[in-house]
Amino acid sequence: MPDYETHEYDVLVIGAGGAGLRAAIEASAEGARTALVCKSLLGKAHTVMAEGGIAAALGNVYEQDNWQVHFRDTMRGGKMLNHWRMAQIHAQEAPDRVRELERWGALFDRTADGRILQRDFGGHRFARLAHVGDRTGLEMIRTLQQHAVHRGIDVFMECTVTRLLKDGGESGAVSGAFAYWRESGRFVVFRAKAVVLATGGLCKVYSINSNSWEGTGDGHALATWAGADMIDMEFVQFHPTGMVWPLSVRGILVTEGVRGDGGTLKNAGGERFMFRYIPPMFAAETADTEAEADRWYNDRINARRTPDLLPRDEVARAINAEVKAGRGSPHGGVFLDIASRRDAAYIQRRLPSMYHQFRELADVDITQVAMEVGPTAHYAMGGVRVDPETGAATVPGLFAAGEVAGGMHGSNRLGGNSLSDLVVFGRRAGFGAAEHARGLGGLPHVDGESLELAATEALAPFEAGGNENPYTIHRELQEAMQALVGIIRTEGELAQAREQLGTFRERVQRVRVEGTRQYNPGWHLALDLRALLTVAELITQGAQARKESRGGHTRDDFPGPDAHFGTVNLVQRQRDGVLALREEPLPQMSDELRRLFEED
Repeated sequence: MPDYETHEYDVLVIGAGGAGLRAAIEASAEGARTALVCKSLLGKAHTVMAEGGIAAALGNVYEQDNWQVHFRDTMRGGKMLNHWRMAQIHAQEAPDRVRELERWGALFDRTADGRILQRDFGGHRFARLAHVGDRTGLEMIRTLQQHAVHRGIDVFMECTVTRLLKDGGESGAVSGAFAYWRESGRFVVFRAKAVVLATGGLCKVYSINSNSWEGTGDGHALATWAGADMIDMEFVQFHPTGMVWPLSVRGILVTEGVRGDGGTLKNAGGERFMFRYIPPMFAAETADTEAEADRWYNDRINARRTPDLLPRDEVARAINAEVKAGRGSPHGGVFLDIASRRDAAYIQRRLPSMYHQFRELADVDITQVAMEVGPTAHYAMGGVRVDPETGAATVPGLFAAGEVAGGMHGSNRLGGNSLSDLVVFGRRAGFGAAEHARGLGGLPHVDGESLELAATEALAPFEAGGNENPYTIHRELQEAMQALVGIIRTEGELAQAREQLGTFRERVQRVRVEGTRQYNPGWHLALDLRALLTVAELITQGAQARKESRGGHTRDDFPGPDAHFGTVNLVQRQRDGVLALREEPLPQMSDELRRLFEED
């Protein structure tokens, strides 16, 4: 084996967002020697961009709220395709994880009597999101980082993992990871008894997206290449409200908290159009007049919820329909108006980040005029198939939590459930990984062949004989996915996308980068392209196979839900470089929990 820089741990956590930090904290607390590897700097994870709040049935604003209501909301938001046990664990444990953050030093906005304040978000029956203005993710990361440092966890920043290593035995167990330092390009090997993937999302595969530069699907691809089962990959959430102007900031997220605090969506004619798009599943509890919708903000018991706070998939489709009908805003979106509904002091107190974001990036004062917003690729519901109790993947020694893990959100995620998902399942994955490591003797063997393959792959862009530019391929891949596998899909466009992805794969083999491995962003992107192509293929294959419309997946040629597809997950697995897909029945919910949905 070549003399690479090598580190040895019981548990290796890849990703330093909310899920990764919480997993590392738990693994360390269980006595495991723990390392945290992150592609960027500590504190820069995409979790900081989660603004509106963390969903948990604390019951501080509405005492009628409880975990059963939260569970029901989550399952209905995911159109019943969620893994019911994950949704149950999440709803039951989220309050404890929020109180834990508070004990560790997190600051939250407060009710008049000093309890954690909670705000309204789409799809949640009651005000349920604990928040700090609209900077909740930042506060969560700050708190978890401070606690993690005290745990003595080793942190490797600006270090990118390109391959999971395996032991070479019949079990195919994961035995570590191959990575490189972004500053120097030097290779580094991590040997570990257990690996936790907490790498976040993949939406940089789309041209209009809310993700930071790290969101290239690394964890989804690493798990796929390692042979793990992937689930629900066809479901990509297009958040209904991203900035649409100026073009330099198109796609940057506008928090759902704007609508939770009274903002309304309007078309070019000033019409509050969401009343036209209330789906049957939510009709009984959604206001069908402006008067009732406005009354709901002060009377949640006797008035029905405003349709502006329907689940994200419903709102995104409605905005898309208004724009296609010629009723959009000047720059291709719709208007989000809070200026006419709340005074300036309220807006600046409740939405400070949104106020500054629009002033600095668009020269718009949201206390005076409406925002222009439109759908933006935001979140992957699909990911690594995991055991709900432990976060274990189908490959021994591999665990996953957060956005890289599938099952929890079904076909559509409710706002605010992401942050509680991170800490609930980050904790469980960290504990599961530590337990797995404890059950092993020494460090597992690292297969020398896979190590050399990883090194050869990483160096290939310097040695390729072609002249393809990684930036050009990335831009064209994003444009193809946006146009052909975006918010609305058809058989013809999906088939065209799969054909183009084959061409992209050939072109990536001819990518050539110049210079050395030191400070070489072109090389970094060339390596990211392998992951981006893999997740593009997962999404497109799943979207073509699911011949119905459900949640974040809309087929124009199959516009309604199909009863059969409501009973199965699509599971994908790669073997010998070939991606195969199969249907598997949904896990069966207990009769006790099923009774919660009888009124539906």
